Amino acid sequence: MKTSDFYYDLPQELIAQDPLEDRSSSRLMHLSLKDGSLEHRHFTDILEYLNAGDCLVINDTKVIPARLYGHKEDTGAVIEILLLKRKENDIWECLVKPGKKARPGAKISFGDGILKGEIMDVVEEGNRLIQFHYEGIFEEILDRLGEMPLPPYITHKLQDKNRYQTVYAKNEGSAAAPTAGLHFTKELLAQVEAKGVRIAHVTLHVGLGTFRPVKVDDVESHHMHSEFYMVEEDQAKIINDTKKNGGRVISVGTTSCRTLESAAGEDGILRAGSGWTEIFIYPGYHFKMIDGLITNFHLPESTLLMLVSALAGKENIMKAYEEAVKERYRFFSFGDAMLIL
Repeated sequence: MKTSDFYYDLPQELIAQDPLEDRSSSRLMHLSLKDGSLEHRHFTDILEYLNAGDCLVINDTKVIPARLYGHKEDTGAVIEILLLKRKENDIWECLVKPGKKARPGAKISFGDGILKGEIMDVVEEGNRLIQFHYEGIFEEILDRLGEMPLPPYITHKLQDKNRYQTVYAKNEGSAAAPTAGLHFTKELLAQVEAKGVRIAHVTLHVGLGTFRPVKVDDVESHHMHSEFYMVEEDQAKIINDTKKNGGRVISVGTTSCRTLESAAGEDGILRAGSGWTEIFIYPGYHFKMIDGLITNFHLPESTLLMLVSALAGKENIMKAYEEAVKERYRFFSFGDAMLIL
């Protein structure tokens, strides 16, 4: 299976640069798992596709304002860093630009010195381990100094930080938003529950690997970056009970999907717990847990496009994407949604 099999041509102007004023007013394309047929709807119509006894699984991770700009203490050179993974003792794995100015031992000052960092080591992919020094609470300092780490294809400045968070974001730790969840308002979630649909939450802290292009020609040679996930006991019970009672488990986003598929056994039972996952889902994968997926439109040749192709079939997905381009859907993080069910 070739990476190029997942290429499609996307006009630049279809990449959504700003979130819609009303989260739930985006468009919704329904792709039927039964026959591959397509319907064009609005996101609030999602209620028509959900049945009492189903379970919607959301990812409650919260994006941290992980992009920081500082100055090298010796030369004053501007350094941009992106926090990727928290290690121990205030050490973070970071993406640093420009890398050549960020050698071990270099000291960086942020926000007139209220936060300082020292580069400790260079690790895989050229990422840096940075030890931070500060007084007070790191998260509060980050909130003052940090910017939301929007994906590289979004060039507009985000006016409201909260628009790159889901309304149910709770557990801090992501470098990117689980964007399928951005379409939900609290009112719409209340309507979902009023219909007799259970809402369960899992956590997967989204890493930047989500935006990294697949650089190999052969899909199976691609190696996924690891991401931390958590499934709580009571939430696993809600999801397992749904399956046992004949309801459908519908994942909100590829991150919830990857969490469920990582934590499920071959017996189709979800295990509570936490850990790191490098699961890579592409056509040929046998789904153990999910029956449907709410997702956005993904980048050409991306692992996320491969995941949705595994669920709905590559031909169906490529046909749907062709239709989405023709119908001028909005693509990527702030774009429109697709329901595969």
